[in-house]
Amino acid sequence: MEEQLFALPVADGYLRTSPEFACKRVVAAGLPRIYDLGPCFRDRERGSWHGREFTMLEWYRAGAGLADLMDDVEALVATAANALGVDAPAAWRRVTVRDLFLETTGVDLATASASDLSSRDRGFDDAFFRRFVEDVEPRITAPTFVRDWPASQAALAQVRDDGPWPVACRFEGFLGGVELCNAFLEVVDSQEQLRRALSVNAARVAAGESPHPVDMAFVEAVGRMPTTAGIAMGLDRLVAALCGWDGIERGRVG
Repeated sequence: MEEQLFALPVADGYLRTSPEFACKRVVAAGLPRIYDLGPCFRDRERGSWHGREFTMLEWYRAGAGLADLMDDVEALVATAANALGVDAPAAWRRVTVRDLFLETTGVDLATASASDLSSRDRGFDDAFFRRFVEDVEPRITAPTFVRDWPASQAALAQVRDDGPWPVACRFEGFLGGVELCNAFLEVVDSQEQLRRALSVNAARVAAGESPHPVDMAFVEAVGRMPTTAGIAMGLDRLVAALCGWDGIERGRVG
């Protein structure tokens, strides 16, 4: 749960890092299909594909699953390509994180320890991300949906434990070798939502950071949500990837 507060302190106010909390409260109030399009702000990552301000599209579908959102992304990307006058991706691959690691590194995430992934990191997640960034992600060159991430990286997604290892019910979409979108089968249990918020705050305190305020109105609303799939897509990245640019600073959406 990278941005539990979903607001970036600036002067005497806040800028939103995501519309997620507000959108989920709308779904909980009874609207089954919604979207939000607008600026978001983040300050932890910088680089050619990261901007402090960027344009985010989020949408939520009650009663939908992750496969439905993959279909949405394929259709949206094709429409955007047509509008830009460029070729749309011919096909998208759908693959699990476990299978991708087996193909590229020979490591089976279902049984791997942190030391199996990296000799430079103690924790599993740090070792996983190092290996993913260095050895796996550079090989994702075709349009690809990567699903079933480690359960420890569920953020606000449900966890499934009916397979060879517990996995988060989420996917990331890659286009032009760049992460384009992130989708969850959303948590719809208030107690689980609260547990995760408190767990994130405990980790922040342990790292010497201040805990985020817990939005109890949001926690309560989560318990009233139906089964829902939600996704966030960076539109600056979408345009840049389709146009073959090497980052988002060459052009800006909005």
